[in-house]
Amino acid sequence: MTRRDLNNRAERHPEKQKRGDAPVLRKPNWIRVKAPTSQGYRDTAKILRDNNLVTVCQEAGCPNVGECWSQGHATMMIMGEICTRGCAFCNVATGKPDALDAFEPGRVAVAVEKLGLNHVVITSVDRDDLKDGGAEHIAQTIRAIRRKTPATTIEVLTPDFLKCPDSALETVVTARPDVFNHNLETVPGLYPQVRPGARYFHSLRLLQRVKELDPTMFTKSGIMVGLGEDRQAVHQVMDDMRAADVDFLTIGQYLQPTPKHHPVAAFITPEAFATYEKAARGKGFLMVSATPLTRSSYHAGEDFAQLRAARLAKLAEDG
Repeated sequence: MTRRDLNNRAERHPEKQKRGDAPVLRKPNWIRVKAPTSQGYRDTAKILRDNNLVTVCQEAGCPNVGECWSQGHATMMIMGEICTRGCAFCNVATGKPDALDAFEPGRVAVAVEKLGLNHVVITSVDRDDLKDGGAEHIAQTIRAIRRKTPATTIEVLTPDFLKCPDSALETVVTARPDVFNHNLETVPGLYPQVRPGARYFHSLRLLQRVKELDPTMFTKSGIMVGLGEDRQAVHQVMDDMRAADVDFLTIGQYLQPTPKHHPVAAFITPEAFATYEKAARGKGFLMVSATPLTRSSYHAGEDFAQLRAARLAKLAEDG
C-alpha cells in the first residue's frame, strides 16, 4: 500500500479539496513570530525524532513552536498523526489512522525524562475508529510517565469521546492526570461550519462530568476567536464553562493554515483580548490566558503552578 504524502496539501486534507479557496489574510504585527533557530530547538527536535514521536506543535503549525522547543517544551500528540475528523480550522491530517502503537506510551515517557519536563501536555488525534476513542491508550501514557518521572505533572488534552461509552472518560480520569483539558474551540453557532463532527453541549457535558467523577481535578478548556463569532457569544461560552465548573480558560487568535481552511474573519486586537481576560476573571475562572498567541499548551507548566496557587488562595479565602 502506498503511504500518503502528508506534506502534500491534497493528500493531507482530502476532505477539503472540494472547498473553494479562501484568501489567507496578512497577519498584523502583533501575530508575527521569528523562525526557530536556537540550539535548544534543535535539541528538542532530535529527542522527539529519536523517539519517533509526533507533536501537535508541528502538526497543527503552532506559531509558538520556536519559543517552546527552545526551552525543551513540546506537546506530545499520541495515537498517530492522522485524525478521523475533518474540522475546518485544523491542520492535522485527516483520514483512516494506523493501528495503535503499543510501545508509544513508553517512548513518550522516555522523551519526557530526556527533556527534563516538570510539566507535560499530552494530546491526541480523534480516533472515532476505536471503541473507546483511545481512552485506554491515553491512560497507559499517563501511567508510563508516572512510572518514569513521578514528579512530572501531567496535562491531557483529550478528544470528545462522542461515539464512546461513558466508561471511556472514566478510564482517563481514573488514571489521574493533574489537568484534564478539552477544548470547546468556538461558539456553538459556528459548530456546523468550524467543528462539524463535534457537538457543543456534548463537549461541555464532558468537562462537567470530569468534575463529577473527581471534584479535585483541574479542568481546562479553550476557544479561538476571529472565526466570525461576536462578543456576546464568547461571553456566553464563558458562562457555560463556569456552569460546568471549568477552572482554566484559554482564548487565542485563530490562524488559517491554508486557503482550504475556514477563513479568518478578523484579527482580534491585544486590547480586545485583555477585555476578554478581565471579563473571564470576573466570572470566576481560577486561571485565564487570553492573548493572540495563546494556545492550549502555551506556557502550560507556568500556568499550572499559578492555577494550583490560585486554588489554594481561594480555599483559604473561602475557609
